[in-house]
Amino acid sequence: MTDDEKKLIQAKHRLEQAENRNRKKERSERNHRLIVEGAILEKLLPEIRTMDFTNIEGYLRGRLN
Repeated sequence: MTDDEKKLIQAKHRLEQAENRNRKKERSERNHRLIVEGAILEKLLPEIRTMDFTNIEGYLRGRLN
């Protein structure tokens, strides 16, 4: 394996690592946003705490229409 081939493989791995870091950051930001949104919903509509997900969706649809 030549030095150029090694450098190409290293560059590819660095790119993959950077992409993985970006995906992890995006997941973390999404998780945080979902948690905050859920907390706001529970604060404004405490009755949803005892509902399962399908009931929450139907309840919210009814409230919004």
